[in-house]
Amino acid sequence: MRTSALTIALIAVVGGGALAASVSRVGVMELPGNKLDNFDIGYVDSNASRYYLADRSNAAIDIFDTQKRTFIGRVGGFVGIKMVNGRAANNMSGPNGVALDADKHQLWVGDGDSTVKVIDLAANPAKLVATISTGGKGRADELTVDTKDGLVLVGNNADKPTFVSLISTKPDHAVVAKIEMLDATDGIDQPTYMPETGLFYASVPVWKDEKKHGGLAVIDPRTLKFVKLIPLDDCMPAGSFHGPGTKMIVGCSAGSATRTPGMVPATLIVDVKTEKVVKVIHEVGGMDEVWYNPAAHRYYTVSIRANNSIRFGQRRSRFGRLTMMRGLLIGISVLQQRRLAVRPPEKRDADGKIVAGKARRHRDDR
Repeated sequence: MRTSALTIALIAVVGGGALAASVSRVGVMELPGNKLDNFDIGYVDSNASRYYLADRSNAAIDIFDTQKRTFIGRVGGFVGIKMVNGRAANNMSGPNGVALDADKHQLWVGDGDSTVKVIDLAANPAKLVATISTGGKGRADELTVDTKDGLVLVGNNADKPTFVSLISTKPDHAVVAKIEMLDATDGIDQPTYMPETGLFYASVPVWKDEKKHGGLAVIDPRTLKFVKLIPLDDCMPAGSFHGPGTKMIVGCSAGSATRTPGMVPATLIVDVKTEKVVKVIHEVGGMDEVWYNPAAHRYYTVSIRANNSIRFGQRRSRFGRLTMMRGLLIGISVLQQRRLAVRPPEKRDADGKIVAGKARRHRDDR
């Protein structure tokens, strides 16, 4: 059986400042099946000691035990990698976004054929129990769960126009609303549900074709309608995550030489209640996914510094989600050798290549 080397890193964070922290790798696991050449989101359920990886190369969700540091199985039934003109078409491939409904012990996953698939994690082994079509032409991508109202919000970011669907978590899994985002001209990215406001917030990279103008789309799960855009300029929002209170960290693409040439690096802290940016961090940018650890009161990003001194892989950051678990972080990344690894930050190899960093989740889309 063919295997890929998978490095699961339990990472101890050392140092006072965010830019001074160091990490170290503690283990390597073998991943059976096809070589891991294409993947998207990873998700850690620290309570269950499980890591879930959207593995397009094997058309499945891979499941790992984070305590024993072992691969324990996978759930298939996804479209895998779709090729167009000899290249992987990520906008048609899957699985993609991953979100956990902890109350119902279900994993919700976006797939490349504009469907959302539901995995029963309580079953032994875990199994696919539902497939819901969002009615688009491209992939169902990032999603988030609102356990209070029993809804999942998922975006079809590759469709024109982009739209989001609200799906019931009840057994019928009815699509209760489809909201077209006509002015989100570069799709939408990571959505986040915030219990304090009872609203969804979805990152919108570009609004009305203005590259430097994006924001957070506010969607009300009770009225099932788009409410407004919280404008965020000079950012090109990508990742988002719930921070303390009503604050949210927004990862900006600004700072990426390929995606946002001419835009200075930025990471935003936004108070969604006041709809104000309370902090702009220019030291890091060019990122996708982000995370917040409430126990340590720290944010984590997949990013590059203002002087482009930190990068991972060849062209972009490609990392597994980090989460805090018993005082440690856990995450993965893909390097040029196509193996997963996490290494201490700010260190280079003999050729001067960066082999370091910290992150929250990974994507393989940009």
